[in-house]
Amino acid sequence: MYKLISFLFPFFFLLTSSLQLQPKFTLLTLTTQTTHKKNQITNKSNFSLPIYHLSSILNHNHTNNASAFTDRINRDSTRAASLARDISLRSGRYRLDDFGSDVVSGLSQGSGEYFIRVGVGTPARDQYLVIDSGSDVIWLQCMPCDQCYSQSDPIFDPSTSSSFLAVNCGGRVCHLVSGTSCSNPDESCRYDVSYRDGSYSKGVVALETLTFGSTTVSGVAIGCGHHNHGLFTGAGGLLGLGWGPTSFLAQLGGSAGGVFSYCLVSRGSSSEAGTLVFGRTEGVPVGAVWVPLLRNPRAPSFYYVGLLGLGVAGVRLPLEEDMFQLSEDGYGGVVMDTGTAVTRLPEEAYNTLRDAFVGAAVGLPRTTGVSIFDTCYNLNGYSSVRVPTVSFYFTEGTILTLPAKNFLIPVDNLGTFCFAFAPSQTGLSIMGNIQQEGIQITFDVASGFVGFGPNNC
Repeated sequence: MYKLISFLFPFFFLLTSSLQLQPKFTLLTLTTQTTHKKNQITNKSNFSLPIYHLSSILNHNHTNNASAFTDRINRDSTRAASLARDISLRSGRYRLDDFGSDVVSGLSQGSGEYFIRVGVGTPARDQYLVIDSGSDVIWLQCMPCDQCYSQSDPIFDPSTSSSFLAVNCGGRVCHLVSGTSCSNPDESCRYDVSYRDGSYSKGVVALETLTFGSTTVSGVAIGCGHHNHGLFTGAGGLLGLGWGPTSFLAQLGGSAGGVFSYCLVSRGSSSEAGTLVFGRTEGVPVGAVWVPLLRNPRAPSFYYVGLLGLGVAGVRLPLEEDMFQLSEDGYGGVVMDTGTAVTRLPEEAYNTLRDAFVGAAVGLPRTTGVSIFDTCYNLNGYSSVRVPTVSFYFTEGTILTLPAKNFLIPVDNLGTFCFAFAPSQTGLSIMGNIQQEGIQITFDVASGFVGFGPNNC
C-alpha cells in the first residue's frame, strides 16, 4: 500500500515575484501506508481538542487504496456534476475569541470528505457533521425518525434537550432558511433540502445550542431532519459554511469577525488531522497570501476565486485568461469546494496542463489510466521520484505552487499514482479538496478575500 507522506522541499510555495524564483521540481517520497435573539457565546478562550481520524472510530469495509479510491471517485463525480447542474439552473456585534474544532477525514464512510465533532443540545450530545463550503444549511437527523440512514452516533433526540426551540412559520428565521414551506403562521416551519445526487433532508426548523469543545453557541438555526436519505452514512448531518444567510459563519455574524479557516487532513491517514477555526486572530495565518473572492449573484452560496492561468515546472502555460472567467450571467468561473475531491478544469485547460506535466515528467514510468484519471504512473519499487511542480496563477499576481502529494495520488496497493485533475464537462471549474490538503486556507468573508497560508496540518 502506498501513500505520500513527506517532502524534502517545503510543502508549498507562495510567490508574488518573478517566475525564475519558482521551484520547477519537487521530490515525492513514497512509503506504505435572524429575528430571534442574537447568538450567545460562552467560554471564549482558544482551545484545542484531540485529533481523531474517522477510520479509527468507525468500522469500514475498505481494505486497500483501490477500494477507498473507487468509492471516493464515485462520490466525487456525483458531487461535481451536481454542483455544475445546480449553478447552471440558478443561472437561467459580538467579539469572539477564536474557537474551532477538529477536522477528520470521511473518506472511508461514504458521507462527505471531512467532518467535525459537534455537541448538539443541552446537555450536549456529540455528533459528526460534514463540513461543506458549498452549502448554507445546518441540519442533522432527529428523532422521531420516520426515515433515517445509518450514522455512527445515536440519532439526536430533541425531547432530551432543554435548549431546543421549534420555529414557527411566522418567524423571520423560517424565511431565511433555504427550502422552507408554510401555509399557516402558527404551524411549525418545515424545510426540504435536496441534493442532485438524490440525497435529501426534510424536517422542521429549530433554534438549538451547538458546542465546540469548551465553546457553546446558542440560538443557532438548524434543520431537524425526520426524513433523510443519501450519501451521509456515518455523519449525523451537515454544517453549512457557504456564503449564504443561514450558514454557520453568517449566523455567528460579527462574533467570528466574518472569518473561518481550515487545514484539511491528508487522505486515508490515521495519524494526521486538520483543524477548523472560527475567528480573525487564530483564523488568519501570518504570512498568508490573499486572493479576492468573487460573488456570483446566481449562486450566492459558493466561493469563487479569480484564476488567470496554470503552470508546470515554473513555466506559465499558454492559456487564455478568460477561460476561467466568471461571466456576468453567472456562467463559468472557479469555485473552491471542500465537498469535491478532484479539481475540474475546462477540457482545453486540462489537456494543456496534462500534456505539459507529462512532457516535464521525464523518466517517470507511465501506466494505464484509472477511472476518471488518464495520466497515471507505476511507481512500485521507488523510494522517491522527482516530479515537476504544478502552479495556480491567481489575480493580483499571486502564485500557489502545490506540493506533489496534492496532485499525484495513490489509487491502489500496487504503487499506481495518478495525476489528480480531470476535465470539466461544463464551463465551471472546481478547486477540489485534494489540491487544498495540508494548506491553511482562510476565508475572510467580511473583507472578501481567501488566504493561502503556511502548512499547519
